[in-house]
Amino acid sequence: MSALTEAIARSFTTREKQPPARSPLRALGRRQLSGAEVLAQSVATTAPAVSMVVLPVTMLTHGHLLSGMITIIIATVLVTLIAFCISQFTRRMAASGGLHSFAFRGLGTRAAITTGIAILVKYVGSAVMTLYHGGLAVITLLGFAGIRVHGTFQLITLYTVLAALILACLLRSVRFAALAILVAESCSLLFIVALMLIGGDQHAQIIPSTSGHGLLITALAALFALAGFESAAFFGPEARRPLVTVTRTVLFTPIICGGLFIFAGWAAWTGRSDTLVNAYLHGTSTGVSPAVVIALNIGMGCSWLASSMASSNAASRLLYSFGVERLLPRAFAHVHSAFRTPSVALSVVVVAAVLFGGGTFAVIGRGVFFEDLRLTVRAAVIVAYALVAISSVVFLTRIGEDTPRVLAAASCGSGAGAVVLGYLVYANIVDHTYIAPIAVLVILSSGTLWQFYLRRRSPQSLLHIGAFDQPETEDVLPGAGVFGTDAAGNIVLVGESAAGPR
Repeated sequence: MSALTEAIARSFTTREKQPPARSPLRALGRRQLSGAEVLAQSVATTAPAVSMVVLPVTMLTHGHLLSGMITIIIATVLVTLIAFCISQFTRRMAASGGLHSFAFRGLGTRAAITTGIAILVKYVGSAVMTLYHGGLAVITLLGFAGIRVHGTFQLITLYTVLAALILACLLRSVRFAALAILVAESCSLLFIVALMLIGGDQHAQIIPSTSGHGLLITALAALFALAGFESAAFFGPEARRPLVTVTRTVLFTPIICGGLFIFAGWAAWTGRSDTLVNAYLHGTSTGVSPAVVIALNIGMGCSWLASSMASSNAASRLLYSFGVERLLPRAFAHVHSAFRTPSVALSVVVVAAVLFGGGTFAVIGRGVFFEDLRLTVRAAVIVAYALVAISSVVFLTRIGEDTPRVLAAASCGSGAGAVVLGYLVYANIVDHTYIAPIAVLVILSSGTLWQFYLRRRSPQSLLHIGAFDQPETEDVLPGAGVFGTDAAGNIVLVGESAAGPR
């Protein structure tokens, strides 16, 4: 008999009755997102439309045109190597904890917690900064309409409305949010690419930077522009074909966005981005058409707000995973009864972090602290990527599937990340700015400290770390698999039936 026939026959003779196996992440709603919706999440998180403007401004400000373009190419290659390492996990498991869960499979609890903290800092920080910039774009557009927004009350009101709209979209459903993100980002990209192709007769008016670390800043900007491609991994349990669609998204997003950023670097090198740069920095004061300035602010405003929405969405899945794993109070694992979205986690991210963060910067201004936040977020994502790259090698070695390609990719990716991170810390210490180095130290030590706390206060929670979407009883043909109890007491699939085919 065939394997299928034998499994069907055994299903009628199975006598053991046990509680059904349930995935710990089933509350989110399994198998609902299409490939396009998963791709929209990752692309929007990187905010390519915004980065296609910011990268030329960075290159022109620091005077690194050819070297800046080469830096973008190298950053694209390195991030693609990191994506290849992450894909070793996404093709084998789906987890709402994303990189946090992957790091656990390779390096254990401390690395998992450290990665989770680092990537949480990245997404919350990105959500704050993109909401702040998106609000400024809205204020500019309202100014063209004759509506002036000034004063603390008006600014707080504006950012409250924006945060409420973002929260409403995210709570409504993950599919609705993905479609809204996809439409906003696509329109923004079409306009910016078209404007760069057309060019113009403007010459970019830039105030040269006095920083002696221009190439480092350009490298950080390029790396951060590509960061977020992995956010699709947080939606693996909700994807229809998670092991396929998430893996493809993780691999293709840095290639797609990297191609756009290389094109933007070329536009800056050839002067085709000068009109766009002037419109972004100076509005109509340099003679740029008001229509171009308005269209640019609409495009970038949509891209910023879409990125804020996507970053908040990813951060909420990570907090939800922390709640499921009991690293945080179980309230964070609460899911809306109708929409099946992590309502508590979303509310905390949007209200506490995004609204307060973006609104606060709008009232008090950017200042030095905003730049420190930017550097901290960029350092955090490098830490997370390096740890996951190393984890992929350890994980594959453990299961006997290690390959020279993965080892080479992880070595290049994590090695380059360590060099950039070390240079960042050194440059800040030389410049007598210590917030970013201290933040890096705190992030690197967070896993050890949190694990020590959990061992003393809640040792049982250590058994739940690394939760992923496990097969349920309905996913396995009766008699075709063996279910057992894991260390945490959950019913899980532990292997093939002993009477099964050999």
